[in-house]
Amino acid sequence: MTVTAPVRILSLATASPPHELPQDEVVKAATDLLSPRFPGFERMAPVFMTAGIRTRQSVVPFEWFFEPKDWPQRTQAYTDGAVELFVRAAEAALAQAGLTGAEVDAIVTVSSTGIATPSLEARAMGRLGFRSDAARVPVFGLGCAGGTTGLSLAARLAKSEPGCTVLFVCVELCTLAFRLDNPSKADIVATALFGDGAAACVLRAGEAGFAEVAGTAEHTWPDTLDIMGWRVDPMGFGVIFAQSIPPFARREVRPAMETMLAAQQLSLADVDRFICHPGGMKVIEALETGLDLGQGALDLEREVLADHGNMSAPTALFVLDRARRRGLPHRSVVTALGPGFTASTVTLLAA
Repeated sequence: MTVTAPVRILSLATASPPHELPQDEVVKAATDLLSPRFPGFERMAPVFMTAGIRTRQSVVPFEWFFEPKDWPQRTQAYTDGAVELFVRAAEAALAQAGLTGAEVDAIVTVSSTGIATPSLEARAMGRLGFRSDAARVPVFGLGCAGGTTGLSLAARLAKSEPGCTVLFVCVELCTLAFRLDNPSKADIVATALFGDGAAACVLRAGEAGFAEVAGTAEHTWPDTLDIMGWRVDPMGFGVIFAQSIPPFARREVRPAMETMLAAQQLSLADVDRFICHPGGMKVIEALETGLDLGQGALDLEREVLADHGNMSAPTALFVLDRARRRGLPHRSVVTALGPGFTASTVTLLAA
C-alpha cells in the first residue's frame, strides 16, 4: 500500500500595486463622474460609505479612470500591471521558501480580470528564471473563488507527483473594470468595492511548511449563472452582481458547507476558524450569520476589506496570510464564493 506524503504550503506572499485609492477620494470622483451618467446615483451613493473600505490599491493612477477606456486600453493596462504583480508575489513566495524560479516544476496561474495570451507565467518566465520544461497551468473564469480553487488545484498537482514544487499565483486587477459608459447598479457597487492585488504560494508534498492541505471541496448551485460574472462588450468587462448574494449566502452556504465537510468526515464543530473571502461587508455579515460564527468573528476579513477592498481571487489569501501571522489554529477552512455560483474550500491543518 502506497502512502502519499501530505502536501504542505511552504510559503505565502501577497503583493499590492503602488497607487492608493482612498475611499473618500473615490466617493468625490464617482459623484462627479457617475451621477450625470446614472440618474439613480444619489440613492446608491451610501454604498461607498457602508462598504467598510478605507483605501484600495490600483495598478493605474487615479486619473486614469477619469476618461472612458476601451478594450485595448484596458487590456494593455491589465497585461502590464498583472505581470508586475505576478513577479513581485512569486519572487516573495519563492524567497520565503528558500527557492529559485529554476526549482519550480509547475506553475498554476489564476486570473479572471483580463485576457493575456501568452499567459502571465509565460510573460514572467525570463524574469523569474523558470525552466523551459516547467508545466504551465493558466486558469480563467473562477472570479472571487479563484484563490481557493487555485490553491486546491496546486495542492492536487503537488500530491500527484511527490517532490514536485508547485508555484501558485493569482492576480486580479478588478479596478480596470470601472465603467463610465452607461454604468449599471452593479457597476456602481463594483466602483465602491474593487481593488487590485496578487498572492502566491509554494506547495510540495512531504516538506515542512506552515500548513498541510488536508482536504478540498467545491459546491456549485444549479441555475445560478446570473448571480455573478462578467458581461463583455467593446469597452471591456462589465460586472454582474446580483442583489441576492448576501441573502443567498446566509441561506445556502451552511448546508453546502456541511455537505463538503461531511465528505472529509468533519462537521462545522470541527473547524476552529473559517478564513473567508470578504466580498463585501454584507457578505461578511451573511457568512457570520449563516455559519453561526457570531458577530465580529470574521475580524481579519474586515481588516483586509478595509485595507485593500475586494480584490477578487487573492483576497482570501490575504486573509490567510494575516491568520497565519497571528497563528493558525489546528484546523481552518479557507472558503470563497465565485461565479458559477460556486463555493470553494480548502481545509488546512496547522503545522
